[in-house]
Amino acid sequence: MKNDRLLRAIWQKPLDTTPIWIMRQAGRYLPEYRAVREQAGSFINLCKTPELACEVSLQPLRRYDLDAAIIFSDILTIPDAMGLGLEFVEGSGPVFAYPLQQEHDISRLALPDPEKLKYVYDAIALVRHELAGKLPLIGFCGSPFTLAAYMIEGQSRNGFPKLIQLLNQSPLLLHKLLEVLAEAVCAHLNAQIEAGVSVAMLFDTWGGMLDTKNYEEFSLHYIRRIREGLAGNYNNEKIPLILFTKGGSKWLSRMSEVCDAAGVDWEISLGVAREQVSRKIALQGNMNPACLLLQPELIEQEVRRILTSYGQGSGHIFNLGHGITPDVPPDHVKVLVDAVHEIGREFHAD
Repeated sequence: MKNDRLLRAIWQKPLDTTPIWIMRQAGRYLPEYRAVREQAGSFINLCKTPELACEVSLQPLRRYDLDAAIIFSDILTIPDAMGLGLEFVEGSGPVFAYPLQQEHDISRLALPDPEKLKYVYDAIALVRHELAGKLPLIGFCGSPFTLAAYMIEGQSRNGFPKLIQLLNQSPLLLHKLLEVLAEAVCAHLNAQIEAGVSVAMLFDTWGGMLDTKNYEEFSLHYIRRIREGLAGNYNNEKIPLILFTKGGSKWLSRMSEVCDAAGVDWEISLGVAREQVSRKIALQGNMNPACLLLQPELIEQEVRRILTSYGQGSGHIFNLGHGITPDVPPDHVKVLVDAVHEIGREFHAD
């Protein structure tokens, strides 16, 4: 691979500079993305048309010197393939037409037919072909707990009250759902690896709303099972797993047992996070996306602050602490990427 900085950072091997990619780097802040989104007619059509998904996956790489591509998809593809009827409603985000409302809805839930997710694997194959060995490609999925949150609630709601009610009143039923989802997520990630991704990532978006006991039981336990079933090697290539639990910095030590790199948000300094994981895993993060609305010189100052916080040596992937927002000026992203590479060299000197 011509640029393997991301992989070298994950395995904590020597680097020339700090690598960077950006969560939601293919998204609404780019005018060329908005044009393709309009062409597709809807977000879900964009996801399910491999040629268009490939195009938007590649768009940010044409603008910026990023160190990884990430396949354009959505964390909710699995429940959609299970028949819950995923739609994206303006102003509301993802909405399921058929949420899990009764016990029998969960009891009869089956693993999705892989053919219903083939569009993801086809898009990965197209992107892999276009990359031609230039960069690693990241594949991803939502964690079982995060998928369950949407499937039970029907959409995103503060605190996910129906989910929490099920957790407290019928924990065994929730576990039954999570077991099915863990198997489905593992199969989906392995199929993405077979299609051509070099890195797997789990977005545990809502795990951070749990207390420690419930995080261990209802989120981390199933992530561990996915890790155990994940293809650690494919075609003589080690396949690392990145885990991002939003708001999960208090559990970094435990997270380090189930992944090769942990994404962290801006609520913890990278220096403190590095101490907590004791170099067992790499760290990814952790600029606040709002910083990309600042003037270029302030963006550069924030880059230096974050790089200084992590300190010397490999094991850091620069990223945002959450996805990039639609109001970010594209030119500011170039400032960020160039600053990480330029300033980052100071932290990888021999």
